[in-house]
Amino acid sequence: MVAADNLQMTQGETPFDLSAYLQERQALVEAALDNAITLTYPEKIYEAMRYSLLAGGKRLRPILCLATCEMAGGTIEMAMPTACALEMIHTMSLIHDDLPAMDNDDYRRGQLTNHKVYGEDIAILAGDGLLAYAFEFVAANTQSVPAERVLQVILRLGRAVGAAGLVGGQVVDLESEGKSDVSVETLNFIHTHKTAALLEACVVCGGILAGIPEPDLQRLSRYAQNIGLAFQIVDDILDITATQEELGKTAGKDLQAQKVTYPSLWGLEESQRQAQQLIESAAAELTPFGEKARPLLAIANFITSRTH
Repeated sequence: MVAADNLQMTQGETPFDLSAYLQERQALVEAALDNAITLTYPEKIYEAMRYSLLAGGKRLRPILCLATCEMAGGTIEMAMPTACALEMIHTMSLIHDDLPAMDNDDYRRGQLTNHKVYGEDIAILAGDGLLAYAFEFVAANTQSVPAERVLQVILRLGRAVGAAGLVGGQVVDLESEGKSDVSVETLNFIHTHKTAALLEACVVCGGILAGIPEPDLQRLSRYAQNIGLAFQIVDDILDITATQEELGKTAGKDLQAQKVTYPSLWGLEESQRQAQQLIESAAAELTPFGEKARPLLAIANFITSRTH
């Protein structure tokens, strides 16, 4: 594994304090999410939406959006509605992923899953409500950004979450359960769509809001695709090596569901090597951005070193 300072700094620079950075941005995101959805009639659906949306987590997706927008010369304020929308979409995917018809999980982020608290019917509707509201929230609340850029963001979000992205990846994932002949190519398709597509939208949308040129957007796309796949490889490793307390969700679910994972194809050591290689490729894409890219570099390195 490459040491953090190799990716984050050159000689003479002070180390980047990722922990303080994440803590500060996380607090901003939490406050914005809390304000985004208020309780009104019918209270049950808003309670269910808030229950999962405010259940904690690293808030990595909204933070990636904010970090990219700032790197490209934009502001936190112009990116925050999109950052919140990305977390709403991510939360919807978790609620639906945990349902008995999908992964059938009882715990998420250390607490009971939405359907265990509110029932399957309300959980489905809470996910639907969050997905619809995400687009409304971007359109209604984005300030100081040309309408054309906001439209581009909405287009990217739709593509990332639909059949060309997350939904398509989930379909192939479900179809592959219990099969012993799933190839690396199929596994890459699943996770490029199911995991990396939304992470890519986080990064690219941050750049679009700030008006970054197209060649730089392509670099950001490649950076995000690489960290997205690395993120999934590390998730697969942790499903084997971490406890339920560390994960905040049921451990060993992949094995139980007879899912093909990167460690099941490559073994743990090779999986770790592949994840690190992806992070190094991601870091290389950020070279033209110089010191402004330090938060994105540090986040990339954090992905392979995390323990939950």
